[in-house]
Amino acid sequence: MNYYDEIKNELVNNEIYKRVKDYSKNRSDLETYYNVGKLLSEAGKHYGEGIIKEYSKRLTVDLNIKYDVSSLNKMKKFYYLTEKMATLSPKLSYSHYVELLPYENIDKVKYYIKISEEQNLSVRELRNKIKNKEYERLD
Repeated sequence: MNYYDEIKNELVNNEIYKRVKDYSKNRSDLETYYNVGKLLSEAGKHYGEGIIKEYSKRLTVDLNIKYDVSSLNKMKKFYYLTEKMATLSPKLSYSHYVELLPYENIDKVKYYIKISEEQNLSVRELRNKIKNKEYERLD
């Protein structure tokens, strides 16, 4: 028995599992927040925008997790962004997309998504590129 190979194999398998698990978790987060955003949008049409405040309180009590109005509004904006984009990159986390929610210019959003994918940017790195107005400095 080659212990080194066995140890190496265990560690490699663990790294693969962690990456698959992270990818699956991220994909699940994106799908969940998209669906919640869609439902909030539809509920707002039927019951008015005040429904988000009510849902925030109820979700916080029922799930024992704080779902404030701001986070629910971000999910709704995420849904709208996704509708404009057609597809999302599973390489980016929900936190990446939250950084892009304030921008109306879809070309700007697409640019930052593209460079985030290509350069494997962390959320902090993406935030710095936005802060430094990289998109505005393009030719």
